[in-house]
Amino acid sequence: MASDKKVFAGPRIRRLRRERGLTQARMAADLGISASYLNLIERDQRPVSVQILLKLAEVYDVELRTLGGDDEAQALTALREVFADPLFRDAGLTGQDLQDMAGASPVAADAVARLYRAWQESVTNGSILAERLADRDMGDGAEAPGLPLEEVRDFINSRNNHFPELDDAAERLYTQMGLGADEPYVSLRNTLRDMHGVSTRVVPADMMPLELRRYDRHRQTIFLSELLDQPGRSFQLAYQLGYFEQSRTIEDIVEASGLESDEARRLCRVSLANYFAAALLMPYAAFHKTAEATHYDIRLLGRRFGTSFEQVCHRLTTLQRAGARGIPFFLIRVDNAGNVSKRFSAAGFHFARFGGTCPRWNVHDAFRVPGQIYTQIVQMEDGTRYFSIARTVSRAGSGIGVPGDQYVVGLGCEIAHAPRLVYSQGYDLDDERGAMPIGVNCRLCERLDCSQRAFPPLKHRLTVDDHVRGISPFGVPARSA
Repeated sequence: MASDKKVFAGPRIRRLRRERGLTQARMAADLGISASYLNLIERDQRPVSVQILLKLAEVYDVELRTLGGDDEAQALTALREVFADPLFRDAGLTGQDLQDMAGASPVAADAVARLYRAWQESVTNGSILAERLADRDMGDGAEAPGLPLEEVRDFINSRNNHFPELDDAAERLYTQMGLGADEPYVSLRNTLRDMHGVSTRVVPADMMPLELRRYDRHRQTIFLSELLDQPGRSFQLAYQLGYFEQSRTIEDIVEASGLESDEARRLCRVSLANYFAAALLMPYAAFHKTAEATHYDIRLLGRRFGTSFEQVCHRLTTLQRAGARGIPFFLIRVDNAGNVSKRFSAAGFHFARFGGTCPRWNVHDAFRVPGQIYTQIVQMEDGTRYFSIARTVSRAGSGIGVPGDQYVVGLGCEIAHAPRLVYSQGYDLDDERGAMPIGVNCRLCERLDCSQRAFPPLKHRLTVDDHVRGISPFGVPARSA
């Protein structure tokens, strides 16, 4: 009979006692038994009678099923799975050890199991990422499954960062709105209100501590953070207007992109809406004409169209319309730790998919004097020369003690296009000796005479000589016979 079944619940009773902050003497008195008998129960040397179980439930207001061992059994199963891993082959844990762990604290046992699952996932993800890195940076060109951001970048690069359907639609809307007749932010705010019934509110930073823009569909209101400067506010409104006006066109482009994952498709939609926003603020024909007339003076273009330095640089990479092409630029954005957050490669400039950039490239020097434009001629390992422009861009912080973010935006083109740039004045563009030799990054660059290496080259064997110190800190290049 069930009433004759012996119940051993020592660890669970001990855990209950400790959770309530009771001594053995106090609990024994509450249950009407001796402290020595309770001690035997907690050590599973005596079974728990039905009477004691009922008394426990009555005195401490607990359900009997909490003492029945279900959670302990589940914890024991999880621990057995964890410690069956070959990783713990030499741990020497016995089944009784695992049972004691589960009985002492099922919650802790569950935490161990969750930690083990997280470790397994991190190892798996790390292996996948390592394979992708190896395939892409060192492989024979075979394409590995991409990370969502890389998939979208590849798609945009395959279109030369040019989407004529969005450019054409933006020019039509620009004319319809009369956007050039007023300050862009005012025109965009009025258009959203009149065409879509959507109002705009600029709110304090503490109301949106982690957001710059939020569209509330129920209130038909776009909330913008006060941290945005005027070009930033205009861009966010242009983005939202593009979302309203061009969602079908954007969706058609995404459908034709071949992107499969939901994350990649979402990222692509955002990228295309951003493209439309830039095209609306800087309509193709007018922007291209002005760029050519001003010799691509980025600051002047920003003043003319009410846009930021970074927005102008982005737009310059998209001028690929047949019959009205601009200079084919490449673009990169890095932080002061060398992390690359944006890159677009044009005219064959070599970017690594992962990792940083060459320390000899002056994009890093631009952090020295914020706001100053740095220029440089660089030469890649294949002999191709490029003209490079770099300047810091900032995002406002939220007040004293919370500094703004700072990046460097680098823009460049092949040396053949450099005479069209206002920034190339004073350079002898034909003198190859004036070019700075750079590489993709330290791991992929094979220049062995570089003193600024952070890593040895992956594809070149180095010999270490105990009695010779080379320019590179990673050994002396092996001499050919």
